[in-house]
Amino acid sequence: MTDSNGRRRVVVTGVGVISAIGLDADTYWNGLKAGKSGVTPLPLEDIDDYPCRVGATVHDFDPTNYMDRKESRRLARFSQLAVAAAAEAYESAGFGRLEGLSDEERTHFGVLLGTGIGGYPETEAAARVMVKRSGTRISPYYIPMMLPNMAGANVSRVYGSTGYIGTTITACAAGTQALGEAAEVIRRGGANVMIAGGAEAGICEIGLGGFSTIHALSTSSNEAPEKASRPFDANRDGFVPAEGSGLLVLEDLEHALNRGANIIGELAGWGVTSDAHHLVHPPEDGAGAVRAMWMALDDAGIGPEVVDYINAHGTSTPVNDAAETRAIKTVFGEHAALTPISSTKSMIGHSLGASGGLEAIAAIRTIRDGVIHPTINYENPDPACDLDYVPNVAREADVNTVLSNSFGFGGQNACVVLRKFEP
Repeated sequence: MTDSNGRRRVVVTGVGVISAIGLDADTYWNGLKAGKSGVTPLPLEDIDDYPCRVGATVHDFDPTNYMDRKESRRLARFSQLAVAAAAEAYESAGFGRLEGLSDEERTHFGVLLGTGIGGYPETEAAARVMVKRSGTRISPYYIPMMLPNMAGANVSRVYGSTGYIGTTITACAAGTQALGEAAEVIRRGGANVMIAGGAEAGICEIGLGGFSTIHALSTSSNEAPEKASRPFDANRDGFVPAEGSGLLVLEDLEHALNRGANIIGELAGWGVTSDAHHLVHPPEDGAGAVRAMWMALDDAGIGPEVVDYINAHGTSTPVNDAAETRAIKTVFGEHAALTPISSTKSMIGHSLGASGGLEAIAAIRTIRDGVIHPTINYENPDPACDLDYVPNVAREADVNTVLSNSFGFGGQNACVVLRKFEP
């Protein structure tokens, strides 16, 4: 069960979602198709003086639906979201919560999660305790709560997978890079099953302040939050902070077929590059993104003309959206104008390291349903962004192959190719 290069094929057999527009994959996907915005006023105190006061937070999330109360109190929110998304992902893949696995089988199950910042709100809370009282009064759980690797560690620990484990911490590219790295683990025989994607829950005052001072956030729609995220629109003015988790179960094809799994897609290729350019801005020509897209396509053994849809990074920032558009034109040439593109972030905001997993799940559902979700709030064309962004209304289309882009602070770029499974 190998590809044309003799490598083990990697298929998708399950997905799990915790997002601002739904606490499961079906609700999330239905919200995306309907163009539903998850952006609301931020649930933070004393932020009236901040230029951005909106975000895509996860509402009505009760961690005790996924773990006992004692466990939930020991986990940072980003770990809680990951453990919750993993429950749905494993169950949808037909593994339950891994209860029936032998000790030997568990060694072939791995975890590879991405996150941008780890336990940011927990760090802010600990700092407040230190300043007001003493560093010796900080919670003994603070360190194991805030470390970025703990989302993956907690998924592994709670469900008992004892195989390969890793964490990618490449800002906004982390979730997508985690998917590619996890696929590579399976390709080389390091695991039969990997759960991969991203988790993020970094909304807090210090994060809001930090992103505000570099003018990265949208400031024009505090009174109309649902309008704040406007990827590729001429009036876009920054990204909208968000949280969530999107996890996929990746599996060796032979392993999946032997157990009669429901295969819902294939991860065919991936690529990672560095801009080596600027702390936060991409180069105007998107050169690093160009190389990452080409690497993913080459790894999948296809040309750009095979891609039916691009799930864009599409952050709603002036510089990024224009650079991504230029990069797509460079890679796709005459096909760029013919290839539908949309931004999931127009509805769920920018959840940093979680974005890649959530967007890959949107891609998998696009392939399954033949529906491309819209880029909402696209009202004013920008000459610098002149491609087909599927504005405002979902579109039916025959989609077999999707390129999903993620480009992170520090110039770290990651892309994956997902396609319809063909035996």
